[in-house]
Amino acid sequence: MTENFTFNLKATDGKARLGEITMPRGTIRTPAFMPVGTVGTVKAMYLDQVRDAGADIILGNTYHLMLRPGAERVARLGGLHELIRWPEPILTDSGGFQVMSLSGLRKLDEQGVTFKSHIDGSLHHMSPERSIEIQGLLDSDIQMQLDECVALPAEPKEIERAMELSLRWAERCRVAFGNQPGKAMFGIVQGGDQPNLRIRSAEGLKQLDLKGYAVGGLAVGEPQDVMLDMLNITLPVLPTEKPRYLMGVGTPDDIIKSVARGIDMFDCVMPTRSGRHGLAFTRKGKVNIRNAKHAEDMRPLDEQSSCPATRDYSRAYLHHLVRSNEALGGMLLSWNNLSYYQELMQGIRKSIAEGRFEDFMAETQEAWARGDD
Repeated sequence: MTENFTFNLKATDGKARLGEITMPRGTIRTPAFMPVGTVGTVKAMYLDQVRDAGADIILGNTYHLMLRPGAERVARLGGLHELIRWPEPILTDSGGFQVMSLSGLRKLDEQGVTFKSHIDGSLHHMSPERSIEIQGLLDSDIQMQLDECVALPAEPKEIERAMELSLRWAERCRVAFGNQPGKAMFGIVQGGDQPNLRIRSAEGLKQLDLKGYAVGGLAVGEPQDVMLDMLNITLPVLPTEKPRYLMGVGTPDDIIKSVARGIDMFDCVMPTRSGRHGLAFTRKGKVNIRNAKHAEDMRPLDEQSSCPATRDYSRAYLHHLVRSNEALGGMLLSWNNLSYYQELMQGIRKSIAEGRFEDFMAETQEAWARGDD
């Protein structure tokens, strides 16, 4: 394993990219899907299962871990990797998304954000410098700049104000991060659904010469075609030799279409959240296991899958568990979903290596369209 953070672009097929991030705690095969472990747990999953499904990296959330159990406490306990028994890389989201999602509980100014805890109402101030400090206390491997994420639709002037603030915060985060061998700080492109603002944000961040770049502020209320248009506009501005991360995305269809435009990294709560609500993702599309038609169906979700939850349990049993609100139902469907997402990423990587990504994309979408029945 290298002592430095490096990104090696191994192959391209059209705009789709096959790569590898290497760092002291492990290698991340890209395109990569990062399961979300917001508070140090991927909900309803053992981390051994997450690893065995094929994940090289998971995500933690600075805001939530700052509140509970607390960054300083995590540091005293040996860091997040030691606490949760995950020795591989961890990326931490800076808390910027909570600037949007908790808008009723925060005040924003040039210096940072003052949050009222959604847990106990206590006040907490997060500046760009404090965000990086917290991520350092957590000992995360890839740290994100603090930014302001704006829900769409929004007025162009409001989007511009937030984008400019995020650029200024990116510079402060870069200074606070300093030089940390083996670790990386990524900047976040903002600009909502405004092409000129996306380009300005990407150009401004590129001047900071960061280890990687994320595209933020998408999948926040806009249609998929708007998201894809923003990627078409933004990605050509970003350096080809640095990894590109699309934050908070998304469905399997979002992922495969974004890979086609040059994205390398993804995260989303969708596979685990959907699993807890009875929705399974499979090679043949989505399956709502709550539907009555599954009540006496002894077929598994997919007999060809390598995942035990997918291959070894009948739909009838999964239907019974979910309709009975048994925890095991959500656990098995989350396991199925995360495994399917990793199988999809593995198929994407293999197809790029073989120069047949476009065919793989068409075959995958056709199988989803045919459906399960």
